[in-house]
Amino acid sequence: MAATSTPIQRRPERTDDDSAKQPTPTAMPPGLRHADDTKPGITRQREKDGFAYFDVAGKRIVDEDEIKRINALAIPPAYESVWICPDARGHIQATGRDARGRKQYRYHPRWRETRDADKYERMAEFGRALPKIRARVARDLNLPGMPCDKVIAAIVQLLDTTLIRIGSVEYARDNQSYGLTTLRKKHVKIEAGQLRFKFRGKSGIEHDVTVNNPRVKRIVRRCAELPGHDLFQYLDEDGTRRTVGSADINDYLRRASGADFTAKDYRTWAGSVYALAALRRLMCSSAAEARRHIVATVKDVAALLRNTPAVCRRCYIHPAVISSFEADELQRLAPAESRRGLRVDEVALATLLAQAEKRAAKLARQAGAKGRKARESAVTESIDDSITSLLKKSRVVRKAAAAKVDAKSGAQAARRTGGRAAGASRAVKQTAP
Repeated sequence: MAATSTPIQRRPERTDDDSAKQPTPTAMPPGLRHADDTKPGITRQREKDGFAYFDVAGKRIVDEDEIKRINALAIPPAYESVWICPDARGHIQATGRDARGRKQYRYHPRWRETRDADKYERMAEFGRALPKIRARVARDLNLPGMPCDKVIAAIVQLLDTTLIRIGSVEYARDNQSYGLTTLRKKHVKIEAGQLRFKFRGKSGIEHDVTVNNPRVKRIVRRCAELPGHDLFQYLDEDGTRRTVGSADINDYLRRASGADFTAKDYRTWAGSVYALAALRRLMCSSAAEARRHIVATVKDVAALLRNTPAVCRRCYIHPAVISSFEADELQRLAPAESRRGLRVDEVALATLLAQAEKRAAKLARQAGAKGRKARESAVTESIDDSITSLLKKSRVVRKAAAAKVDAKSGAQAARRTGGRAAGASRAVKQTAP
């Protein structure tokens, strides 16, 4: 059946406005509260020397500590519609619109730490699922025709080997910056039997990537033969032409792995693998030398992922890699061999993460045992305090009862004594002449 053009039906793409709608971490970090930027908050007004801030009631804020907190959020002066959380413990501290009208967020540091920790906790599981995903990709690359899963498998293979971002329709439309799912046909050429991708990615970073994979090359060539400007397209069961979006990629990864992984997990995994491989080959004789090696490695990983070193260190290198290098433990990892679906350095990372999981579980058990002992001790102390209190009360009651008995006995004795005295007095009167 001939290919026909049809209005493209995409799954909803994630936009910047969805940032606060991400799944929350397992639990809100201690001391933080959920913040809702649809409710009244602190506002700002531009003045000659900066900004003035006004509370929910519209009263100007003059408290120096509160102004210092707000200034520490570093909200760009160009942001419009700025909302600032009135609670220093809110998980969202501020929102605003940038020059392009996109909603931007400032989160509480502990919220970011918790969210990053949740992400890193999934990495060991991702390493275990990766062979399964790669096996599915290998099968789907050989599917007959041009079905959806075949084209998606080609994109996932490119994601795995090039680490190019997946892309979004909004960034392509608003910024003319592209990712795998938004590439145009003009962005790829077949040169000397290889694929060469040249395009501008996120943050204006120019990409020039060469890929030598015959199966992927054949699929890309067939995609390019379909009508339209978009590169990655497929034909549905009716022969209708469709394009692939980032939601399709993430859905494929969920189906292939049986878990809730996304394209970003590939970049986090790859950044950690590269960092481990680089640091494992280095020796250092001092803490200062170790720090220099870490800084240099982070820069190399940032170049690999086309990101900044600061973001790379915070978001794309597992903390266990850095801490193990600082503790001189990476070199003590047992020599790794490739496994089915995992390369040598990936096996080393999987081993390191498994060890980190065991240590974390042990610490959790110890903390739980200490907590139980503390609770038992607290209960024992409470019982002891209650018994002591009861004993004190009992002694007080006994003393009061004894005093009452003594008083009663005294009164009775006094009455008896008084009675005898009165009798004696009468007797004296009767015997008087």
